[in-house]
Amino acid sequence: MLKSVTALLVASLVAVSAIAANVHFKQNRNPTLIDNGLSLTAAGSLAGLGEGDVVVHLTASGTITATCTNPSGQNQPPGQTPQPVTLAGTVAIPDEQFKNGNVGFSVTTSPPTTPIPGAPDCPNRQWTEAITDIQFTSMTLTVEQGGVTVLSTTCTTSGPTQNGAVRPALVSCTPT
Repeated sequence: MLKSVTALLVASLVAVSAIAANVHFKQNRNPTLIDNGLSLTAAGSLAGLGEGDVVVHLTASGTITATCTNPSGQNQPPGQTPQPVTLAGTVAIPDEQFKNGNVGFSVTTSPPTTPIPGAPDCPNRQWTEAITDIQFTSMTLTVEQGGVTVLSTTCTTSGPTQNGAVRPALVSCTPT
């Protein structure tokens, strides 16, 4: 009985250590962020991975810019109030792609639904509310291996993003 309990404990420890010992961003470089207009992409390289597939989750928050168009399509009054939005994306990476515990990743959030059903920020439901841009202000990147979170990082920008690559000097990331 004692031998079987000991064997089970050893097998459990080996399984846990095979997942990941010290997952981190390669060369301690924060992920690169790209504002795609209606989505956000985070890309980078992970190091310290063990055995097993990896799932990378990205959650990004920002403020949408939208237009309201009247039913005839002739009028788009200015002054729509920007609204907050949170978007998410996920990418799975099989462990066959790892090289010496390292792998690159790129994950993009799904875009929001546009036009917005029911046009809640427009004069009435007959209008069309279309999202034209999102200015992102923060994102969380979570890495799972073997169903266990092995890395979680939250990044904020010093101001709202503009379409295109976000300058690294404007991004501050901290482990969570």
